[in-house]
Amino acid sequence: MELLREIGMIARSLDSISNIEFKEIDLSKGQYLYLARICEHPGIIQEKLAEMIKVDRTTAARAIMKLEEKRLIEKRDAQDNRRIKKLFPTEKGLEIYPYIMREHAHSNSVALEGFSEDEADILLRLLRRVRTNVEKDWEYVKKGNQRSY
Repeated sequence: MELLREIGMIARSLDSISNIEFKEIDLSKGQYLYLARICEHPGIIQEKLAEMIKVDRTTAARAIMKLEEKRLIEKRDAQDNRRIKKLFPTEKGLEIYPYIMREHAHSNSVALEGFSEDEADILLRLLRRVRTNVEKDWEYVKKGNQRSY
């Protein structure tokens, strides 16, 4: 029980810090996550982006709309299917990306202060296993199913 509380506190703290620091570049409520992933995966579709960030499609649609309004990303028709919209960073979005990554690198170094490289690698492997376990339930519940406790 304590493990998930600790993970939650870490995630909320880092998210709060990012939201405060990114106000000066007019990014709020986790929008930086969407912009970073779109910069890293130009041409990604909204559904894949939502899955990557682990949010529902409505939440992703709202964040994407706001990023579009701020002219940080743009939607383009897929060449093979015009109903599919692919997401790309704009020049303005690409200019902001290094700032986001500097904050990310700083947060990583603060979080892992005092850890050896081996300890950091072990922690990463263990957290990936936790995420994989949780993703199974996330997929199950996302499809309308109820977990049995």
